[in-house]
Amino acid sequence: MGDASLSEKTGHALVDDIAAKIRERIMSGDIPIGAQLRQAELASDFGVSRTPVREALRQLQTGGLIDVVPNRGAVVRVPAPWEVREAYEVRAELEALAASRAVTRLSRAEMDRLRTANQEMYDRSLAESEAGSARGHSSRQENDVFHTTITTVAQNARLARTIDEINETFPRNVSAQLLVGDDRYREENFREHAAIIDAMERGDAVAAADAMREHVRKAGEHLAQWYERRSSTVFRG
Repeated sequence: MGDASLSEKTGHALVDDIAAKIRERIMSGDIPIGAQLRQAELASDFGVSRTPVREALRQLQTGGLIDVVPNRGAVVRVPAPWEVREAYEVRAELEALAASRAVTRLSRAEMDRLRTANQEMYDRSLAESEAGSARGHSSRQENDVFHTTITTVAQNARLARTIDEINETFPRNVSAQLLVGDDRYREENFREHAAIIDAMERGDAVAAADAMREHVRKAGEHLAQWYERRSSTVFRG
């Protein structure tokens, strides 16, 4: 069924909206990496002609989210491991700064929110693992709450925007899948979050920054290794 809001738009606004909706499906994992993006199917889904879909795919290709592969057409791009490592090296420094700034600004309610988000992320990823789920949707949301709370409390809008830009470079569901599928990673992630919270509660900005920096770097390495394994199994044309 087409999207009524899309059918009412024309020109650049329509293309931008379609691109945003396709991007969201990719970022959520609804359209997995390596998947082919068929213009006819997308046009039917959104209730539009192929022309704005084609332009939207070009926009996403320019942004590096999709590739055009001979004999396959548009496919969701598999990020190179080195791209992940570079991005997370930068993100680690930015989130360390956010953690440092947040130390003197966190309220008791916000501190409680961090602890609750961490515990719920652990509990839900464990439950999803035991249920055999591979999506990790709930645990991803709680992880977002944890990190977003810190960047929001840091009270630096440019810092928050830059972190968001890096986060939107790679599909968000992959990290959640790691939490669900890897017991050791789940335990490490929970302890690393707890260490960040403990440092903040002590009022130790240096320790909070160090703990966050190490946490994000480790997360980036896990993600890079996942893509290394995945890139060897995705048919590239």
